[in-house]
Amino acid sequence: MLQIAEHISLKPYHTFHIEVYAKYFVEVKSVADLLKLMDTTIYKEYPNLIMGGGSNLLFCKDYEGLIIKNTIKGIELLNEDDTYVYIKANAGEVWHELVQYCIEKGYGGIENLSLIPGCVGAAPMQNIGAYGIEIKEVIQEVHALHKDSKQIEIFSNEACQFAYRESVFKRALKNQYIILSVVLKLTKKPLLNTSYGAIQAALAAKNIEHPSIKEVSEAVIAIRSSKLPNPAVLGNAGSFFKNPEITKEAFEVFSKQFPTAPFYPSINEQVKIPAGWLIEQCGWKGKVIGNTGAHKEQALVLVNYGNAQGNEIYNLALAIQQSVKEKFNIEIEPEVNIYI
Repeated sequence: MLQIAEHISLKPYHTFHIEVYAKYFVEVKSVADLLKLMDTTIYKEYPNLIMGGGSNLLFCKDYEGLIIKNTIKGIELLNEDDTYVYIKANAGEVWHELVQYCIEKGYGGIENLSLIPGCVGAAPMQNIGAYGIEIKEVIQEVHALHKDSKQIEIFSNEACQFAYRESVFKRALKNQYIILSVVLKLTKKPLLNTSYGAIQAALAAKNIEHPSIKEVSEAVIAIRSSKLPNPAVLGNAGSFFKNPEITKEAFEVFSKQFPTAPFYPSINEQVKIPAGWLIEQCGWKGKVIGNTGAHKEQALVLVNYGNAQGNEIYNLALAIQQSVKEKFNIEIEPEVNIYI
């Protein structure tokens, strides 16, 4: 039964664990729940925010509208042949649990995305990525409900307009759709990507020369666990900033000034600079200011050391952005969605 609650603390529902309140809060467990909700006066009269795992949100104040917690579950095998499988996963599934499910079945393609917090619904919106893989590489379709027409529409991979941590759902169609499910094209004959980051070193440490998808996943989990704080223990939203991309011309100037800076080739003749390195060079790594700070192991992660207000974390982010701009003449953008 659909129940809309009033004045609900959001602290348990987002990974920064900041004490803010939603004017209204509802949990939807089916598309039928969602359609019923859309007929209510509260839905029609107040702004709304779809929440999955709450792992990419920073609230700087109470939310004066309706929070819709999407817990629509379900994983379905749609089709398969000798090489590929097509999996439909509903938006309320926990992302890491979906990854583990696919690994147990022997389906390759998302093992590098192990331990990314959040739910399936956020995966196409953010075009989540890690260790050389982005979700756009395996998404076939995204099924989404239009908020006004209440019609379910199917977006092809191309229609999603994926870019680095971007999609059409964050830009041109922002707040117009509710993502219901994704269809992933995975492989029974995995082509492993172990060249990015510390995966090769982690595998070599265990004398693994020909890893399985499970062993790659375990390596990624070990690396992430060593570098990133557990949100259940220390409030955070993972990487707070995107890695900036600059033109080759700008990179030539940058590299002459900072010849030891790490970098990666990107699309459209651009070069990607790790934001964590830029932030660390500005002296933020491990720095604590009041109830917040940049994590001691990974400067890219801003943390709530207990009782932080959203504005504290936001002001820290602004100070970091300014110092990176002053030192490197590079602007870094938040990856986290901020509600001011």
